[in-house]
Amino acid sequence: MKHLLGPLFSLATVCGLLSANAANLSAGFVDFGKFAPPTSGGEFVEVQINGNLISMAARLAEKSEPQVAELLRGLHLIRVNVIGLNDENRAEMEKRVKAIRSELDTQKWERLVTAQNDKEDVGVYLKTRGEEAVEGLVVTVIEDNKQAVFVNIVGDIKPEKVATLGERFNIKPLQEIGQSLEKK
Repeated sequence: MKHLLGPLFSLATVCGLLSANAANLSAGFVDFGKFAPPTSGGEFVEVQINGNLISMAARLAEKSEPQVAELLRGLHLIRVNVIGLNDENRAEMEKRVKAIRSELDTQKWERLVTAQNDKEDVGVYLKTRGEEAVEGLVVTVIEDNKQAVFVNIVGDIKPEKVATLGERFNIKPLQEIGQSLEKK
């Protein structure tokens, strides 16, 4: 029996760490569903960067960009989808954006930006853990009826680092939000 306690304790510890990581990921994770390239051959971009690759990037950036490395260490997942719009998929993508935003509202995500004009429809949402951290960020955009953009960043992001995140990944609404947070 004594011989089993060590391995069982180790297994329990590993399971606990894995479930804690999964819980962190699920708090800020949003499932956009599967996307397919437009049949007419339009624009299609799919990027998913998971924790291991983010950790390697943090180590590489540590000497030259310590602020970025610190930010990256708190990230668990970065997902970006860009889908070119055409007559075949435009209504479906607009419906999906509305459904995602509705789900985020229902799940008590904080809506930070809603901006609509003739050319853009932008929504930015945050999932926070009190005042201490941002657990998830979602950006949805229908741009000039030419493309739909879906971004989900999951992690443990300090509010003062939101501008750095926006600058590093060129997400303009985040840059503006981060700058307003820094002024406070």
